[in-house]
Amino acid sequence: MTTLIDLHTHTIVSGHAFSTLHEMAEEAARRGIQILGVTEHGPSIPGTCDPIYFRNLHVVPRQMCGVRLLLGAEVNILDTTGRLDLDERHLACCDLRIAGVHRLCWTPGTRTQNTDGLLAAIHNPWTHIISHPADGTADLDFEPLVRAAAETQTLLEVNSCSLKPVRHMHGARENNLELLRLCRKMDVPIILASDAHIACAIGDYGYALPLLRETAFPEELILNWQPRVAMDYLHIA
Repeated sequence: MTTLIDLHTHTIVSGHAFSTLHEMAEEAARRGIQILGVTEHGPSIPGTCDPIYFRNLHVVPRQMCGVRLLLGAEVNILDTTGRLDLDERHLACCDLRIAGVHRLCWTPGTRTQNTDGLLAAIHNPWTHIISHPADGTADLDFEPLVRAAAETQTLLEVNSCSLKPVRHMHGARENNLELLRLCRKMDVPIILASDAHIACAIGDYGYALPLLRETAFPEELILNWQPRVAMDYLHIA
């Protein structure tokens, strides 16, 4: 089934990506994407934009090349309290807010403490999506995360990019399989992410799709095929 949504991508603004916003929109249109999320890295990632970038998102049209743009941030969960690296003033400027753990700026604790940090981010009312929770960066208990995601209508992401062998994310495959099995068991929807850092990677879920087949994951719980359902679930008008 052709994907209609890719909500986690980056442009040159993030500092280590390779395409402009217009190039991303053009490629999304060419691939039949209806809604493209462009979520630049929060300020704790080296080389990314200054927070003033997010305050100026209002100048960008939200339709480009026939594609609806959701512009926002992939903010960093910094520690086991769930603290984020953008304040509410900047988060309020974003259409879409993804929160995730990155090794460069994550202070870990025990498995229980790490899980508590992710739970705090899930319960944060600004958070729409948790990026790559199963990539192995943080040692986590997934069952409480899935339950909290269902309770708050926060989407848990299956990130195809983190499954690439070149990323050396040890444990990502088994963790994502566990996450998918729990979401299937509890009837909790998920979102696939390309995490594209170049236009030609938009909508590429090649490393995630085999896991969906292996777990017989129900199509109706994959929101990439259902634009209106996804926007309603995330309370995005």
